[in-house]
Formats: sequence, structure tokens, C-alpha cells
Amino acid sequence: MTSKASGATVDLPGFFSDLVRCETRLYNALNDRLRERHGIVTSQYEALRYLRDHPGSRVADLAAEFAIGIGATSKTVDRLEKQGWALRQPNPSDRRSSLLALTDDGRQLVDAAEVTFAQRLAELTADALKASQMTAAAQALSELRSALERDQIGTPTG
Repeated sequence: MTSKASGATVDLPGFFSDLVRCETRLYNALNDRLRERHGIVTSQYEALRYLRDHPGSRVADLAAEFAIGIGATSKTVDRLEKQGWALRQPNPSDRRSSLLALTDDGRQLVDAAEVTFAQRLAELTADALKASQMTAAAQALSELRSALERDQIGTPTG
């Protein structure tokens, strides 16, 4: 199946395959570097970064951001808590949910890991993409993500 985008024909299955394989390889390479330098994996880094940048979030907010189920998100938070990097606090406006916060150790970890993450991602992409290509790809993926989120496509049901 092909699509005509801006007058060019695009092999959609090939596009999808490239997109997924690039994501997988980047994720794995970042995972390896974060594990080596900080003892965490990419999913933990992303959760810690989200909590740092969105204080007072709930498990449901994390689940929505990462398009994963509430149960998997809750288990992720459990692991962060067990390591002493995050904690659940009572939600004063809803007794059924908790507000999430980073501990001082969690904040120090995510700040250090962010430097490693950014450096490794720059290394992985520098030789493959020119700045103009990176800008175009980032904009295209951002627009695609916005459209998918706006239309609630791919949102987990549980």
C-alpha cells in the first residue's frame, strides 16, 4: 500500500517498518548506556523525567503520556518507589488516587541520566541525519503524534 504525501509516493508498510526498527534500535542503545552509567533503563528514565517535569502527576497521567495501561504504569511506579526514587502522596482532592513525586535521589538520578541520554542520542543521530533532516523528522513525528492523540488512536483500554 502506498500513500501520496506532498506529491511523492510513500511505501507505508516500509515507512512503518523503518519507524519501528529505528525506535527499537535507539531505545535499546539508550537502554544500554543508561544501564551502564546509572543502573536504570530507558523506561525508568522516561518516567522519572516526566515526574520531574510534571510534579503532582497521577499514575493515570503517566499512563496517558506513554500510552500504556494503568496496571503497567502502577507497577513502574512501584519499582521507582522500591528504589527510593519516587513516592506516592495522598491526593487531597481525590482519595482514590495518589500524587507522585520524585525523591531527592530520584531528582539527582534523572538529572544525571538526562545528560547521558542527550549525549548518546546525539551520538546515534549525528552521522545519520543532517540538522535540516532532524528538524523535519521531529516536526513530522510531532504532528503525527498530536493527530493520533487528538483522535485517541492507540489509547490502551485498561
